[in-house]
Amino acid sequence: MENTDPCRHFLKDVKRIIIKVGTAVVTRQDGRLAVGKLGALCEQIKELNSLGYEIILVSSGAVGLGRQRLRYRKLINSSFADLQKPHVELDGKACAAVGQNSLTALYDVLFSQPDVTSAQLLVTDNDFRDKDFRMQLSETMKSLLALKVIPIFNENDAVSTRKAPYEDSSGIFWDNDSLSALLALELKADLLILLSDVEGLYSGPPSDPRSKLIHTYIKEKHQSEITFGDKSRVGRGGMTAKVKASIHAAEAGIPVIITSGYVAENIIKVLQGQRIGTLFHKDAHKWAPVKEVDAREMAVAARDCSRRLQALSSEERKQILLKIADALEAHQNEIRIENEADVADAKEAGYEKSLVARLVLKNEKLASLANNIRIIANMEDPIGRVLKRTELAEGLILERKSSSLGVFLIVFESRPDALVQIASLAIRGGNGLLLKGGKEAKRSNAILHKVITEAIPDIVGSKLIGSVTSRAEIPELLKLDDVIDLVIPRGSNKLVTQIKSSTKIPVLGHADGICHVYVDRSADLEMARRIVLDAKIDYPAGCNAMETLLVHKDLVEKGWLNSIIIDLRTEGVTLYGGPKASPLLNIPMARMLHHEYNSLACTVEIVDDVYAAIDHINLYGSAHTDSVVAEDHEVANVFLRQVDSAAVFHNASTRFSDGARFGLGAEVGISTSRIHARGPVGVDGLLTTRWILKGSGQIVDGDKAVNYTHRDLSI
Repeated sequence: MENTDPCRHFLKDVKRIIIKVGTAVVTRQDGRLAVGKLGALCEQIKELNSLGYEIILVSSGAVGLGRQRLRYRKLINSSFADLQKPHVELDGKACAAVGQNSLTALYDVLFSQPDVTSAQLLVTDNDFRDKDFRMQLSETMKSLLALKVIPIFNENDAVSTRKAPYEDSSGIFWDNDSLSALLALELKADLLILLSDVEGLYSGPPSDPRSKLIHTYIKEKHQSEITFGDKSRVGRGGMTAKVKASIHAAEAGIPVIITSGYVAENIIKVLQGQRIGTLFHKDAHKWAPVKEVDAREMAVAARDCSRRLQALSSEERKQILLKIADALEAHQNEIRIENEADVADAKEAGYEKSLVARLVLKNEKLASLANNIRIIANMEDPIGRVLKRTELAEGLILERKSSSLGVFLIVFESRPDALVQIASLAIRGGNGLLLKGGKEAKRSNAILHKVITEAIPDIVGSKLIGSVTSRAEIPELLKLDDVIDLVIPRGSNKLVTQIKSSTKIPVLGHADGICHVYVDRSADLEMARRIVLDAKIDYPAGCNAMETLLVHKDLVEKGWLNSIIIDLRTEGVTLYGGPKASPLLNIPMARMLHHEYNSLACTVEIVDDVYAAIDHINLYGSAHTDSVVAEDHEVANVFLRQVDSAAVFHNASTRFSDGARFGLGAEVGISTSRIHARGPVGVDGLLTTRWILKGSGQIVDGDKAVNYTHRDLSI
C-alpha cells in the first residue's frame, strides 16, 4: 500500500547514497550466506544505479563467512581423536581474511549478472588519521562513481590493530555502522541507509508486542523512552550501534533511515518516500506534531470497549442501534453536504465513473441504511446462543455457544455506506471496530463516524469504533495479530492482495467479483433476457454484477445470442468476446477471461454445454457468484453442485448476492474464502464459538472417576 511520509520530502534531492548491510542480513540462521537476499539487494542497487543514483555499499559478513568455511575445513582435516578434544574458538582475524575473499567473489558474481561492476575497498580506523588517505579516498570514489562502479567497503579486520572489539576512546570507528556514518560524512553522501534484521527502531525489544515502531526519531522525545533488546545474533553491532551511528550522522546533516533488509525492494520504497523504517534527521525536532501514531492504543481501546458492549443485555445493544438509525436520519442534510463535496472532488480528480457511483449517498440510500440498521437491531440476539448441548456424564453438561469475535480492521475504498453497514453489524455482534476508508470519501466517512460514535453511550465508549485517518497507520495495525482478530478489505484486487501479503491476521474478503450467467439451451429465453440485463445494468459497479455471459452454442442458431447482444448494446454495454464469440460476433477479443470490468462492459463466450460452462467458471471465475438460467432441472442441479463459488443461483440474477437481500440486514462484505464465512457476511459471519462446561465437582483422575455418556441434549 502506498504510504508516503511528508517528513521525507528531502528524498527527492538525494543522489549519493551509502547503504550498510549488516551480518544478520547477509547470513542465514546457520551462518551460511543468504544468497537469495544478497541477490535481491544487488538487483535493487542495479536499478538505482541505472536511475542515476550513486551507490556506495558497506557490507559486513566476512568474519561470519570465514568462520563457517574454516570450521568446515577444520572438520574434514580432523581425526576422530581431534574431535574428542575441547572446542577451540577460531582466530577472528584469520576468519576475516578467508571470509573477505569469499564475500568479494560473491558480490562480483551477483553484480555481474545484471552487468554491474563492483570494487572492493578495505579500510581500518588508522587509515582515516591520514589526511592524504582521506583526500585520495575522495578522488577514488569520484572516479569509480563516475564510471557507475559500485564501491563495496568493509573494515579490514584481518590486519586491524584496534584492541577493543567495540567502541573505545581512541577509535575513529568501531564497527561497520560507525564506518558507514564516517563514510557518509567523508564522502558527502545525501542519505545513509542502514539495513537491519528488524523493521527499524522500536520503543522496546521488537519481540515485545508492546513495543512500537518509531517512524521518526526525535532525540528529545525518544532517548529516554527506548529500551534496547539483545545485540545482533552475529556481527559486532546491534540496534544500539545503529542508533549511535545514525544520531552522529544526522547531527552532521546526513539523513539516516534504519529499515529491514529482509523486505523485498525496501531500499526503493525508502527512496519513494514511503513511511517505512526509522528516520533520523537534524530537523526532526521541528516537525509537528511530534506524535507517533499509536496503532496499538487504538486497537486496545476498541477491544476494551467491545468487552463492555458484550456485557450489556441484548435489549441495551438493540437500543444503541436504534439510536444510530435515528441519528442517521436526523443528520441527513449534514451527511449529504459532506458527501456531495466528496463526489465533486472525485469528479474533478478524474476518478473512474464506477468509483464515483459507489461514492454517492442519496437520501434514498441513507433511508435504506437506517432501515437496515433497524432490521439488524430487531434480529434475535446473536451472542450467547446455545448451538449444541451435550451431557458428557451425569451432572456434567457441555454447551457450545455463539460468541463475539473481537476486534475487526476494515479497510475499504470509496463506499461510505460500507462504514454504516459494518459498524451496525459489529455492534450487534458485540465487536470492536477499526475503520479505514478511502481518501476519496474522507468527508463522508468523517461525518458518518461522528454521527455513529456520538450515539454510543459512555458506558461502552466511543472508541468502540476507531477511525484510521492515515494510510501510514495501516502497516502498524496489520502487525497487531495479538489484538486485532480479523481484517476485512473491501475494494480493488490490488488492495485485497496487498493486505493479504502484509499480515498474519486472518483476512476475510474477495479480491475479484467475476460473476457469470450461463444461459442453457433449455432456458426460458424471455426470463434469460431479463436476468442477463438486470445482472449487468442494474448496478454495473457492484461486485455482484455479471462480468461474463456464457451462452449455449444452440442459442446461436436460434438467434437468441444476437438478440441479447442488441439488447446489451442498446443499454450502452461495451462487449468483448472469448475465443469463440469474438470472431463470430465481430467484437473485440477480451484482454483476459479472468477480468472484472466494474462498468457497463462484459465478456461474451459460447460454450458447448453445462459442463463446459462449469469448467470455464471454475477456471476463470473468482468464486463469488454465478447463475444458471435453465428449465432442465438436471442441468440446473449439475451446475449448482459443481460450480465452486460462494453463491450459486438458478434462474435468478447475480445481483441478489447481497447481505440485505439475503435478509442479513447488511453485510461487511462478500467472502470467497472457504474458512469461517463464505458469501455475503452478516452478523453470524462475525461470530465465533465458546465451550461452556457446567459440572458439580467432577474430576478426571485418569478417566477413572467419570462414566461418560456423551448424550446429545435438546437446545
